[in-house]
This record gives sequence, C-alpha cells and structure tokens, in this order.
Amino acid sequence: MLMRLKHDPIIDNPRHYSKESVEKLRRLLIQGAPAVADSHRKDFYEVEDGDRVFYVHLAPNGNIWLLATWLKSQPEAPVPRNQLVQPACTSC
Repeated sequence: MLMRLKHDPIIDNPRHYSKESVEKLRRLLIQGAPAVADSHRKDFYEVEDGDRVFYVHLAPNGNIWLLATWLKSQPEAPVPRNQLVQPACTSC
C-alpha cells in the first residue's frame, strides 16, 4: 500500500532518533511511500524508503509515532561454484 498524508504530520519521537531521520520520514509521508501494515497491531506500519524502514504508529489524534528505524537486510549473493572452498580430503 502507499501511505500518503494530506497535511504536514506531527511526528512524535519517543526514542530520540536523529532530526534527519524524523525529517526524512516527514518527507516520505507527504510525498507517499510504500508501507506494510503490521498484521498484529492496528494502525502500526513499516514505511519503506529504499534500504531503510521506519516503524510507525498512526495515533488516533493523527500524530505519527516514530518507534523504530533500521536498514533492510540485504540477501547474501550466492557464491559462484568455482569460488567454493572444498574441504581437505583426509583419506586421499
């Protein structure tokens, strides 16, 4: 889903993330950003920005609570077969 707010959101920052993180989230929410609803918690979302994720709560009063932010984990690239390390043969 795309999360986009019609007004400049008030962002509560109870964990004291950097001002840059808060402003980045604010811009994302105004422009619109991909978001995934938390299936276990009503009105909680993961808002995505490239390799960064913001975990937020949309409070009943319209404020956004920035609860967490992290870098997405990158899946490891497979190692080409010719670069695999073969164990030493002890019976050869």
